[in-house]
Amino acid sequence: MIDERMHEELNRQIKYELESAYLYMAMMAWFRNNGWDGMADWMKAQVQEEIVHAMKFFDHLAERGARIDLAPLELKKTTWSSPADAFHDAHEHERFITSRIHTLAKLADEVGDYASKPMLQWFIEEQIEEEASTSKVAEDLGRAGDNRSALMMLDRELGQRVFTPPASAGE
Repeated sequence: MIDERMHEELNRQIKYELESAYLYMAMMAWFRNNGWDGMADWMKAQVQEEIVHAMKFFDHLAERGARIDLAPLELKKTTWSSPADAFHDAHEHERFITSRIHTLAKLADEVGDYASKPMLQWFIEEQIEEEASTSKVAEDLGRAGDNRSALMMLDRELGQRVFTPPASAGE
């Protein structure tokens, strides 16, 4: 039996992970609409990753026989002033998700939810990579500034990213 607070927070995390995918899809659309196809492709891989994350929480609840309650999604922003602005927002969003994962880990400790701890540890480690990758791209774009050649080079480089499903997620 899953603790009521933990159950509620895990359901809430499904929403946050799906909102992450939705935000990155909005960024993908903005990049595509503005001719940054490589950055759009980078975001497409990010969308796929976030859906996998949402499904990990979904499956965790299902496997434990807990009710899954999906909540309406919010999309707070759909346009950005520049690629650097979009990746800055992506990095800030990943920092928010990291804080959420830490909150879940603390709650799991508090309520003795040992079944959630391996999954949450996987997410703690995953968030290190998520923050690092968005931070790196935001920094690179910031250094490029308005230099069209540098931006085009970064766009090509970012377009090389391919989604690879994780081998393990604490399962």
